[in-house]
Amino acid sequence: MTTDLTQTIQLGDALPAGNLSEYIEVATGACSMGPNTFNVADLVKGKTIAIFGLPGAYTPTCSAQHVPGYVALAEKFAAAGVDEIWCISVNDAFVMGAWGRDQHATGIVRMMADGNADFSKALGLSADFSKFGMGTRSQRYSMLVVDGIVKQLNVEQGGAFTVSNAETLLAQLA
Repeated sequence: MTTDLTQTIQLGDALPAGNLSEYIEVATGACSMGPNTFNVADLVKGKTIAIFGLPGAYTPTCSAQHVPGYVALAEKFAAAGVDEIWCISVNDAFVMGAWGRDQHATGIVRMMADGNADFSKALGLSADFSKFGMGTRSQRYSMLVVDGIVKQLNVEQGGAFTVSNAETLLAQLA
């Protein structure tokens, strides 16, 4: 796997400007049913967000370990002061919505689509998966963001899954 390891986001940095999309299952006053695009700065203002990024929906490690870990520990994240948990992947909102349903993440983890990898690139956490026919994707990472500022950051190296898991980020909140 070839990855762009030029990491631009660092501890203490503000998240870059950008938009993410989410498939909304039930229309509300603020959101219509279907894909909705959100400004990241608006979503993080005044909140504590646990974010994890991964290469792709329905991929083996992402489906078997990464998402399930955050779903299973969501109540502990909330008890530690986390307002929301986001999963960011370079997929479209329809795929992320379907994957969220399959992972039983609906209402627990916000499945945020970064369809063109614009946000992942702005973070400096994009990865070139062209060798596998997947194009530009996200590196595997986790971060804690408080009012838009990165307070914890864990970036995997070389395809590993050792530091971006839910257990590691939760332990860093203690």
